[in-house]
Amino acid sequence: MPENGALPAQALDGAAARPLGFYLHVPYCASRCGYCDFNTYTANELRGTGGVLASRDNYADTLAQEIRLAREVLGEDPRPARTVFFGGGTPTLLPAADLVRMLAAVRDEFGLAPDAEVTTEANPESVDPAYLATLREGGFNRISFGMQSARPHVLRVLDRNHTPGRPEACVAEARAAGFEHVNLDLIYGTPGESDADWRASLEAAIGAGPDHVSAYALIVEEGTGLARRIRRGEIPMTDDDEHADRYLIAEELLAKAGFSWYEVSNWATSEPARCLHNELYWRGADWWGAGPGAHSHVGGVRWWNVKHPGAYAAALAEGRSPGAGRELLGEEDRRVERVLLELRLREGCPLDLLLPAGRAAAARHLDDGLLDPEAYGKGAAVLTLRGRLLADAVVRDLVD
Repeated sequence: MPENGALPAQALDGAAARPLGFYLHVPYCASRCGYCDFNTYTANELRGTGGVLASRDNYADTLAQEIRLAREVLGEDPRPARTVFFGGGTPTLLPAADLVRMLAAVRDEFGLAPDAEVTTEANPESVDPAYLATLREGGFNRISFGMQSARPHVLRVLDRNHTPGRPEACVAEARAAGFEHVNLDLIYGTPGESDADWRASLEAAIGAGPDHVSAYALIVEEGTGLARRIRRGEIPMTDDDEHADRYLIAEELLAKAGFSWYEVSNWATSEPARCLHNELYWRGADWWGAGPGAHSHVGGVRWWNVKHPGAYAAALAEGRSPGAGRELLGEEDRRVERVLLELRLREGCPLDLLLPAGRAAAARHLDDGLLDPEAYGKGAAVLTLRGRLLADAVVRDLVD
């Protein structure tokens, strides 16, 4: 990774035809959830490991330095930001004014498209009406609350510290503040969760009135507190059949409430309610990821930043790119990624992206009821409901 972050000249070839997004990573959390393996840090984890450089007090200024670096690296690239997404960690642990200042750095250096989507993730306990009003006035128009479950015993297993009912109240507060789009994140398959628990969580989420719901199967990552508890036999592991049952329940209840799936784990009430920023990822567009551990992609060049907030801030303070490494994607790499990601979308993957072995596999999956025959006849591989349950297996076959 060059110290100045310079990209190969060909990375910006044809850039004008691709949307540009920004992901701004806020690596701080009040406490660590048992299932989380994201690049996040609590105050105790940072103590003595980075000094003032790792502090969240001056984080907004530090991240703004990387946005200015992005402007230098992308040069005369005329594209305004189509999306800006604040993730973490818990972005809303920072003062609302800090998030607004980080957004202003993107606006000042690149401009925002007239219809730009500006999203932040939020912990339900870290916001109140005044905080949400400040975000909305500062240009945010979409917010995603981490609900996970409506059942207290499920939240305890996940080490989530919000009060049941608080995420639903947050939806109302966000609407009152003027947010156009509101998402609730849910997790299914937590050890000890029953079908009834999952139905109750879905019903609570739907009843709150968001226009977008994300529902993810719990993945137990090695090195997490949850993985250690399962290994010690304290709690049981949820099996794949239970995950499949929960997914079918989600599709049933969300469809009945007017939500349509547009990606395997995401449902929206309308086209504008879809998360455009995530669609940039799924469709291989360009995005700059700013913050410790953030990943970026521009024109077939992918790179990633150093993970620790202290090392990240030190690099920028010294006038260096915080990039830790990068890779150049070849044509075959990009084809495989398109198949992997686009097959998960409602529009599916064009059949002409598939090699002969992949086309043969697609024909078999069509016969097995995993691909939609109408879409197939129009030249696309689109998953049926049963196909969504087996998406990973179908993808593995089609990329050959």
